[in-house]
Amino acid sequence: MAQILIEREHQLGLEQARRTAAQWVQDAEHKFDMRCDYQPGEEADEVSFSRSGLSGTLAVSGSTFRLQAQLGFLLSAFKDRIEAEVQKNLDELIATHAKA
Repeated sequence: MAQILIEREHQLGLEQARRTAAQWVQDAEHKFDMRCDYQPGEEADEVSFSRSGLSGTLAVSGSTFRLQAQLGFLLSAFKDRIEAEVQKNLDELIATHAKA
């Protein structure tokens, strides 16, 4: 089973980071058919996500995003491609929300 770990520091603050994470959840559910569960906290939030062959979490704070994912056997063969796509999508969302 392959693992993906992506960490991004940001200057969005918690409220803007929450909006960014909400957009990530919406995209994950619609584009990738993932089931997501958003758990808000006082100082940080956590999104659990899953679909066949993939599960993980996205931790959201006022200064960082930390995505951890476990790929099943079949998706492990595509780890590099999946990781690159997730990085690209997260970076684009952060950049878009930083401009807002």
